Amino acid sequence: MNAIVALCHFCELHGPRTLFCTEVLHSPLPQGAGSGDISGQNEQAEEEEGGIQMSSRIRSHSPAEGASADSSSPGPKKSDMCEGCRSLAGGHPGYVSHDKETSIKYVSHQHPNHPQLFSIVRQACVRSLSCEVCPGREGPIFFGDEQHGFVFSHTFFIKDSLARGFQRWYSIITIMMDRIYLINSWPFLLGKIRGIIDELQGKALKVFEAEQYGCPQRAQRMNTAFTPFLHQRNGNAARSLTSLTNDENLWACLHTSFAWLLKACGSRLTEKLLEGAPTEDTLVQMEKLADLKEESEGWDGSEEEEKPSSQPDAVEGQELSKCSPETSLMPDCNSWNVAHRRLSVFRSLRHMRQTMLPVGCVRIIPYSDQYEEAYRCNFLGLSPHVQIPSHILSSEFAVLVEVRAATRSSLYPTLFDEEQSLNKYEFVVTSGSPVAADRVGPTILNKIEAALTNQNLSVDVVDQCLVCLKEEWMNKVKVLFKFTKVDSRPKEDTQKLLSILGAAEEDNVKLLKFWMTGLSKTYKSHLMSTVRSPTSSESRN
Repeated sequence: MNAIVALCHFCELHGPRTLFCTEVLHSPLPQGAGSGDISGQNEQAEEEEGGIQMSSRIRSHSPAEGASADSSSPGPKKSDMCEGCRSLAGGHPGYVSHDKETSIKYVSHQHPNHPQLFSIVRQACVRSLSCEVCPGREGPIFFGDEQHGFVFSHTFFIKDSLARGFQRWYSIITIMMDRIYLINSWPFLLGKIRGIIDELQGKALKVFEAEQYGCPQRAQRMNTAFTPFLHQRNGNAARSLTSLTNDENLWACLHTSFAWLLKACGSRLTEKLLEGAPTEDTLVQMEKLADLKEESEGWDGSEEEEKPSSQPDAVEGQELSKCSPETSLMPDCNSWNVAHRRLSVFRSLRHMRQTMLPVGCVRIIPYSDQYEEAYRCNFLGLSPHVQIPSHILSSEFAVLVEVRAATRSSLYPTLFDEEQSLNKYEFVVTSGSPVAADRVGPTILNKIEAALTNQNLSVDVVDQCLVCLKEEWMNKVKVLFKFTKVDSRPKEDTQKLLSILGAAEEDNVKLLKFWMTGLSKTYKSHLMSTVRSPTSSESRN
């Protein structure tokens, strides 16, 4: 998570100040954070907790130290700081934690070394302890803008027997540029930061009660003559947080807590890829499975032994899912499917350049020993010995693809590879429909041909390309269906629409009309119900 968590304090002498901050680094350490390291010799003791490796690194200088700081480095000078404004002592190396899982570093110091980040944290600190305060001056609040980032701030009080009102004002802020992410993380941040605050307040309360028991400040102040509040500048008025909590390891503990907070908050919300509404093929398959399930409920137990599997075969395509109950009862249908799966030589579409069709357009009988009428199927696999009616052979609406064993003279020497079994066959295509030599063909068919012949594309890329082409043209089919069947637009408007869709050619129009038969019943009924609803009629008027 790209964010910064900081602990801020309202000093009675210097106003709002940043005490301690932890930032996320996806690259090498910032300037000065590890410049004192020489081959890891100055790296101090390390400890590992929750997959995060923690270490202290000596820095060549720290902006908070003032004396050795570069004049261009951000941060207040030493003369502008008191014990209450300082967290890490002069020469302290700071803290660095390494996340082994993501190779991310969590770096803690008093101020960010980057001038822009220092300005953002400084402004958030001032606003969290001045104008952006919730009622009661203690609790969470959200503020920010696109330029300076968005801030989750939680203000709280720490008991101090020497402070005015016996308490000092602090805040823990979380800054990031992603407003939505920060808002969605509000419940998580509130609970975890509240836990850190409770621990700090608990430690400070014990110190406060011990000091009050030994030397009650309330009675002493009431017995002291009135003097301006400036007397607070004397003595131990400005006390460090480590003194208030009596915890010498306070900053190491805060670094661990802030680093874990950044890691946990970044991993609790993950992005998910939403594929959107189901495709037409998915809807048609669901409808076919529902029909098969409904029909199988009426079959007897003896018939159920012969019924086909209702689950589509993801490897072989749609043969099983499209095999109707009537055709599946043929004795050779299931045996052909089993043999086909065992002896299949098709491993990609490049082995056979076939046009991808919507599932709803395909009614297939994979294999039959007798001719089946066109109303039962539009793809029919036949034994070579089956007699085909003469009117089918001469019909312009039928295409015959004969698979023959290739003669040896027609084979190239390189095609004798056993893995290329398909090359040992010839495919002869005949039809009663005349085919013009200069016919271009459907646009999608040309694009599929180009993708399949492009040897620079891997098989996976070709598969995704074909899926995208299919969905692109199915969307055109949906637009045409609504335009012509639902809205009943005139023919002139339809021609304009086809031109806009890039499908005005005759071959493209025929393809769109054929694919229109493959639209799911769910989609068609949804469009018709939308047209019949009163609200849609009013909106159209």
